[in-house]
Amino acid sequence: MRLYAQTPARRSRQVLADLIAVTLIAVAVWFALAVRDAIQLLAEPGRKAQSAGDSLAGGLGDAGDAASKVPLVGGSLKKPLQSAADAATGLSDAGQSLEDLVGHVATLAAVALIVLSVAFVLVLWLPPRLRWMRRSTTTRRLLDAPGGADLLALRALTGPQRDLAAVFAPPGGLADAWRRGDQKVIADLSKVTLRQAGLRP
Repeated sequence: MRLYAQTPARRSRQVLADLIAVTLIAVAVWFALAVRDAIQLLAEPGRKAQSAGDSLAGGLGDAGDAASKVPLVGGSLKKPLQSAADAATGLSDAGQSLEDLVGHVATLAAVALIVLSVAFVLVLWLPPRLRWMRRSTTTRRLLDAPGGADLLALRALTGPQRDLAAVFAPPGGLADAWRRGDQKVIADLSKVTLRQAGLRP
């Protein structure tokens, strides 16, 4: 199976289309990663809340431990400090949850952007390439088959008439020459079909 045409003009168009498709996919991936990084900036308040909560909980826990050593009222002093430390731990947990949530959203957004962009590019680029590959394979196989040149010549006669301008028309016209089995006309017409498919004789 041939990946690229043999004729320079069509091959150049195919290479250009491939380069554009690869570039678009690369830009889509870069953009998706940039969006992910931008979304992850929203997790900064969560990180700050987690850090502040951890520091506050640690400080209040230490204060509660120190207050518990005060004779007679140590236990009473420790309870509110321990409650405040537990609240600070809750603040830290909330910050961590926000950070995790933003991270998940950023990852999902990046994956969705990459999948949608790549799918869009592939839908526009891949079907024409696969159609050409199938058509060129079929045309080449037809040319190699017995009587294949006649069929390619017939395809040229039924195709766009502007492509027949370069073929010398004998008296009676190309169709009449094809019916008579004129090998020169059949060869020239089959070359037209091969050129249309981007192939050389």
